[in-house]
Amino acid sequence: MTTPPFPLRSVADQEFESWARMIADTYGMDRTAEELADQRAATDLSRTLAAFDEDVPVAGASVYSRTLTVPGGALPVAGIASVGVAATHRRRGLLTAMMRAQLTDLYENQREPIAALRPSEAGIYGRYGYGPATLGNVMRCDRRALRFRPDTDFGQGTVRLLTVDQARPLLEKVYDQVRAMAVGWPDRRPEHWTVRLADYPHRRGGATALRVVVHHDSDGQATGYALYRHGSTPDGLGGSAGVVQMVELAVLSTQAHAALWRFIAGIDLVTWIDFEGAVDEPLPHMLVDPRAVRSAPVDRLWVRLVDVDRALAGRGYALPFDLVLDVRDDFCPWNSGRHRLSADGASIRCEPTTAPADLRLTAVELGAAFLGGTTLASLAMAGRVEELRPGALSVASTVFRIERQPCYPGGWAFPLY
Repeated sequence: MTTPPFPLRSVADQEFESWARMIADTYGMDRTAEELADQRAATDLSRTLAAFDEDVPVAGASVYSRTLTVPGGALPVAGIASVGVAATHRRRGLLTAMMRAQLTDLYENQREPIAALRPSEAGIYGRYGYGPATLGNVMRCDRRALRFRPDTDFGQGTVRLLTVDQARPLLEKVYDQVRAMAVGWPDRRPEHWTVRLADYPHRRGGATALRVVVHHDSDGQATGYALYRHGSTPDGLGGSAGVVQMVELAVLSTQAHAALWRFIAGIDLVTWIDFEGAVDEPLPHMLVDPRAVRSAPVDRLWVRLVDVDRALAGRGYALPFDLVLDVRDDFCPWNSGRHRLSADGASIRCEPTTAPADLRLTAVELGAAFLGGTTLASLAMAGRVEELRPGALSVASTVFRIERQPCYPGGWAFPLY
């Protein structure tokens, strides 16, 4: 048997720093000792993968085991991150080899039934069966025009600026309550929160240190928070304009949502507010002039069904139904074939079948539709889903949809916060 030129294996503890620095270099970034320590604490080395040229790491990827909120509940998810190939070793099949090794391990060892990642480039991961499952809503708000409708309910609560250390227990509590209801949000363990709230000066892009504002309702319970920074942008006239960079917003009530936006909109010496939220972010509907908010969608979380039957049986659906899906999966051939997916209100089942198929599609389309955002009907319009039984497409598109758009809380790489 021929020995692979660049064997794949997990990373030993003494190799972590060189491996992590190599990955950072592929993204044009440096890592401080503090960052490396935080990343190491969040990394399970048994689930890292690296290709070595002799004893030098030249490619790598990690799995961070998380829990992801999906329609009707939550599922274990393999969060894929720290993916990179050294510039000296590209175009040699290393990324494909790592992706295949990861997915095969997940399936053969009955690990997480789905994998998810946030790609740096959108054209890379479709070939491995990942589909764009959530959209981010990149918003630029003209602070001077943010006038709230007179019927906006701000409640009787209060907002307070706190230090990161003071706020962290409240942030964790609110986040856990929100993510239980927010499709596309992953859990955060203590090590993930440490990375999320880390405030490395060289990563601020010239902006200030992180600010934290917490909303409390009239009973004194924390019901929302916003993380933000102060920055600036050229004003086109040789000067600069103040910008509030809102990093994250989590709320448990409409009143907390309105009150936190009112606070952000009331910050002085600011022209713009930048934020990435959900596609159906309610802010424009609260304003006298909705055009004060300009927005553009961008793909965020990409999902891959590692085990079609376990994944589809693990989420909820809007109505009872019975469908046979003819799935093509060239990268993970164990998924190829017909699968009968049914829900009767009491149970959900997905299993191989020889029955005639109702729809034909690939693993990429299933990944894109899995969280309920991308519709199977829109994919069919693009020629990517084929209806084999009249009416099946309408049923499938309806039962996969959810009440609100799935959203991934914008920020750093998927598993690390």
